[in-house]
Formats: sequence, C-alpha cells, structure tokens
Amino acid sequence: MRIFRTRALGVSAALALALGTLAGCGGQNAQNASDSGAQTGDAGKDSKLDIQFMVPSYADVPDMKDEYWTKFQEGTNTGLDIEWVPSGDYNTKFDLVLASGNIPEVIVATSTTRPTLQNAIKQGAFWDLTPLLGDFSKYPNLKNNSYKDVWNYMKTNGGIYGVPRNRPQIDVSIKLRKDWLDKLKLPVPTTLDEYESALKAIVNGDPDGNGKKDTVGLIGQGFLLADGDGSFLSAFGGLDPVYDKDGGLVNKNLTPNYTDMVAYFRKLYADGILAKDFSAIKQTQAEELFNTGRAASYARNIWRDYSFEQEIKKVQPEAEVISLPPMKGPGGMSVQLSTPFSGAFYISKKVPEEKVKQILDFFEKTTTKEQTDYNYYGIEGVDYTMVDGQQQLTEKGQQQVTANGTGAIFPLAYNNEMKVVNPAAPKAYNDAKMKSVEVYGQSGKIDPFSIISSDTWTAIWPKYESDWQSMVIKAIVGQISMDEYKAYVDKLNNSADFKKAYQEFASEYKEKFGG
Repeated sequence: MRIFRTRALGVSAALALALGTLAGCGGQNAQNASDSGAQTGDAGKDSKLDIQFMVPSYADVPDMKDEYWTKFQEGTNTGLDIEWVPSGDYNTKFDLVLASGNIPEVIVATSTTRPTLQNAIKQGAFWDLTPLLGDFSKYPNLKNNSYKDVWNYMKTNGGIYGVPRNRPQIDVSIKLRKDWLDKLKLPVPTTLDEYESALKAIVNGDPDGNGKKDTVGLIGQGFLLADGDGSFLSAFGGLDPVYDKDGGLVNKNLTPNYTDMVAYFRKLYADGILAKDFSAIKQTQAEELFNTGRAASYARNIWRDYSFEQEIKKVQPEAEVISLPPMKGPGGMSVQLSTPFSGAFYISKKVPEEKVKQILDFFEKTTTKEQTDYNYYGIEGVDYTMVDGQQQLTEKGQQQVTANGTGAIFPLAYNNEMKVVNPAAPKAYNDAKMKSVEVYGQSGKIDPFSIISSDTWTAIWPKYESDWQSMVIKAIVGQISMDEYKAYVDKLNNSADFKKAYQEFASEYKEKFGG
C-alpha cells in the first residue's frame, strides 16, 4: 500500500501504529478566492490555523510548496498537514485508522454509509455537529452553496456528523458515436427501444469501414456497466422506492425493476450488442476500446466527451461523441443523477471544541464559487489563461490543478457545470454541451441506496453478493432462464434477514428523504 504525506508522518510509522493497535485505527474569481479566505477561524487573521487531514488521492501527490498550494494556504491563513492515500488503498487505510483510534483531526469518508464509519459514529469517534451548526445562521455558505437537501443526508440517528463534499448531480451520461448514426442514417435515439435498434444496426453495419464485423455496441467496466448501471436502471424505474407487502424498502438490486433491466441486457447480449466479456472488462480496457473507435456506446462522466472524441479522431477523424438525451424506458428516463456529495468530512472527537469551530469556519469561508473555481483552474497566468472568456489550463496548470486540488480538503460549492465542462475544450463546445444536458436535472433520479444504510443489510449482503452477481451474469448470457433468476431473487426477498433489512432501509429513507 503506498501512503503519501505532505509532512512528517511516515508510511511505516503510520501503518505500524494502525496495524499494531488493530491487532492489540481563476481569473478574478481565483484572486477573490484567496482574498475571501484570508482570515480563517476565531483566532484572527494573524493566527494561522493548522489542520491535519487524511484524504484520498486520485492522481500524483501534489507539491504543497508549489504556487497553487502556497497561494491557497496563504490566502486561507492555514497550515495543511495532509496525508494523501492512493484511492485504491483508501478504504483499507480508512478502516485501519478507525480501528486504531488514532484518527486525524479531519478524515474524509468516501461513502457516508460505510459500515466502519457508521460504527465509529455510534461509538462516539466524531463530533456531532448539530448544535454547532444550529440554524446555519453562522454558516450561510455551507447552507446556501450546498445541495438543498444534503444536510438531511448527513444524519445518523438524527445527528449531523459529516460536512458534505459537494459535487454536481449532472455527471454521467450514456455516450454514443453520432457520426456512426449519421453514416447509417439513424436518428438520435429517444427511447430504450430506439437505442437498441440503433446499436444493432451499428454492430451489423461496419461503421468503421474496415470490412469486418468487429464493432462492439455497448461497453462498461466491472460488474455489468459500472457507471452506466444506474442510468439504465433509472429508465426501468429502479431508482424509485419499491416496497414489499410489509412496507419494507427493497434494495434496488433485488427489485422487479432490476430484473426487468437484466432481461433487457439479456436481449442486447443475444443480439450481439452488449460486449461478450462485459463483466470482465476493466476501466482501462473500456477506455481503450472506446478511444480507438472499436465501441459505439459507453457510460462515463459528461466532461470526458471532448477528451474521448479527440482521442478517437486520431484514428477516425470524423468521430463525434454525444451524450444522449434522456431516453424513455418502461419506468422512467435513462438518467441517474449523482449523489450530490462525494462522501464527507468528519472531525475527530479528540479535537477541542474551539478548534472544531475554527475548522467549520474554514469550511464556511472556502465553500464559495470563487474557491471552487480556484479548485478547478488555479491561478491566472500560472495555471490558466483566459481564452474566449473561458479558463484554459496551461501545461503547468495540468500538472498543478489535479483531482487532488483543494476540493480534497474543503467542501466545494455545489455547481452542476463542473462535471460537464472540460477545461481543454473550446468555450463554444462547453456551452453547447451544458445546454444539451441541462434537462438531466429535471428527468434524472438519485440512487437512494448511496445515502441510506441498514446494519442488517451490511451484515448479510456480503454472504450473497458474489452469488447474486453470478446469477445476474448467467441470466444475461443465457445460462439460466429469467424464471430461474426471478425465483432466486424471490427466495432472497422472502427470507427473514432481508425483510428485516428492508424495514431498516424504510426507516432510513423516511429520515433522510422525508417519506
């Protein structure tokens, strides 16, 4: 496991401590961002606030002495002691740290429903922020620059323990090669049936002109389609609450809606549309298939449209990648809205109350549009230049402004453009892309199971998940009948443990969604 820190605590010492205890834890906007955060905490502007963080790292570890981070820390009057943990190792390290009890002042949980986190909250490891936040009159940015309902989503047993890491809801789209539709004189699909027909025509129509029937229709990565699962499930109504006869909220994986989606994929597979090895494709393999013009459709973040298109143009100059409009299915539209937060910050109970207030002040003063722009674009003249009224990252900006930007250590302001706009794309392209996907916000659905939890489900599902996934794959590839799959799901849903979990989900849903 590779662990990175920007200050003194070393990898070996950190892991030894955790394991040992466990065995025995922008332009004017950018300038305004620095100015607006110049005084942080009750101690006054001449007293620097030192904060210790543990956060996931999604790229190279940043140089905390570069211009980008130096300006941020000077502007916010902070000293940041950040332990960057590679994202692939993060959950393992997170669990070790919680088990050790040696929790940093602020720790990021990538999922607010993670069982180890919920157990730690209930055992008193973190501050209940409810009385400190109060009516948010002291924290208008945290209230007004966050998604309207997000603070309800932070609750555990009625208390608010996490500060949400805001993220856009408009994020993932189902992509399709528009140039191939045009070549085959096919309209842009507006229903799942039309989508299926278009992909069938593409895989049988030699769109790349190489004389071979080798074009893949729909790809994803991991079990089923990963990023695309929710979009298709939404079209089958599977992101709406589905209750059993006892009023329990059935997990989305075991609803009749999910079964209907499995049947749809079964037909795509039989027609040669869904990739033959769909369940074994890794993310890097999926990207390579799409970027080299061998696949027609792929679900990922909208901002990637431009990057994918530019890569495909290297081998197929006429390539045009579009994010499909919401397609009508039998139960809804094909848009899953992302959970409006990417995990949350939790403050260790070992932190004195006065410093907790200072940390909340830091979050308050950095949850602004200006600081969010700084997160994405950095410093004008260093990290970006203005081109046609839009920030364009420089070579240095592409190095300094990464997924590890300041958003890793403050909540960001909720902004639905940030997963749509590609800083490398021309402004006209970004404007058109944003206009084309604005409708997602009206037609899409949130996955409630990314927000609610059940102790019983957490205990029992790992015993069944692999078998369930195997049954899904067998049903799609035709190794078992749909009736056999339905009987398997019914057996699970009728067991006492599952019924108990569904009652717990229903209770959580009522607390966080209001009914």
